[in-house]
Amino acid sequence: MTDDLDRVAKSGYIGYVSTVAIHRLSAQEVSHAVITAAMKVHSELGAGLLESAYQACLHHELQEAGIRAACQVGLPVVYRGVKLEIGYRMDLLVEDVVIVEIKSVDAISPIHQAQIISYLKLSGRSLGLLINFNVVHLKDGIKRFVNGSGWQQAQTFNH
Repeated sequence: MTDDLDRVAKSGYIGYVSTVAIHRLSAQEVSHAVITAAMKVHSELGAGLLESAYQACLHHELQEAGIRAACQVGLPVVYRGVKLEIGYRMDLLVEDVVIVEIKSVDAISPIHQAQIISYLKLSGRSLGLLINFNVVHLKDGIKRFVNGSGWQQAQTFNH
C-alpha cells in the first residue's frame, strides 16, 4: 500500500475535497421523528412500564430511523458565572436540537412542565417534548414546549 501512495505522490497528482451541502434536520423535523418513534414504542409496549424502559426503546427506535440521540445528557447550572455540575440530566437530546423528557405517571403536573422549561433555558435549546407514556392514547401524553424562535430555523452547513 505504501508503494501505491509513493507512486501517487511522485506522479504529482493533487487530490481535492468536494464540499457538499448537508441538510441538518430542523427542530420541527426532529420533533416529528421523535413523536413518530414514540408512537411506535407506545403501540408496541403500551402503558405501565418504567420511564427507563421507554427511554431505552425510544432511543433504539430513533437510532433505527437514522436519528442521532443521546441519553441522560448532563446539564450544568451556571450560577453567577460559575458552571456547577449539579446532576441534572436530560432524558434524551435528539440531533442536538430537541430535548425529550420521558414520564410514566398518572398525569403531567406543573412541576414536570417547569422541569422541561428549565432544561430549555439552561441548555439554550429551543424545542422540548414532554412525553408521558402512561396513557391509553399517546397523543394525549405529548406536550410540546418552545423557548424563543430557534425551532423555526432549518440549518444547512457545508461538509
